[in-house]
Amino acid sequence: MEDKTQYYVVRKKAIPEVLLKVVEAKKMLDSGKVETVQEATESIGISRSSFYKYKDDIFPFHENSKGTTITLTVQMNDEPGLLSDVLKIVAEYKANILTIHQSIPLSGVASLSISVQVLEATGNVSEMVARMEQQPGVRYVKILAKE
Repeated sequence: MEDKTQYYVVRKKAIPEVLLKVVEAKKMLDSGKVETVQEATESIGISRSSFYKYKDDIFPFHENSKGTTITLTVQMNDEPGLLSDVLKIVAEYKANILTIHQSIPLSGVASLSISVQVLEATGNVSEMVARMEQQPGVRYVKILAKE
């Protein structure tokens, strides 16, 4: 049986602490703050075996998203200018909008599907999604796909 790799998009709050610490150790090594895996793991409080077990399986979402297309679903209130505000956030992060589809609002709530291309100039996608979620009138934002 062929082992096919599957990927999941998970919010940070759902990730076990050891995996978050592996990401932190990788950042320390990449930035030059420490020179060895031993130094990195000791400073953040995980074992070297945990680091090596997970280092190739976890990374911040934005690190591997350049050149990809991300499809988001947004549920938002039917308010004048709200769609424009959400699209402005995408523009501020320099992502290329490929498609937009907004449903007819029902009970004052509209669903938006938006596909964006992540470019070299695009900022942190996780931060972009968080900014969209914080926009008054936006009920939630979910990442549906990453291609």
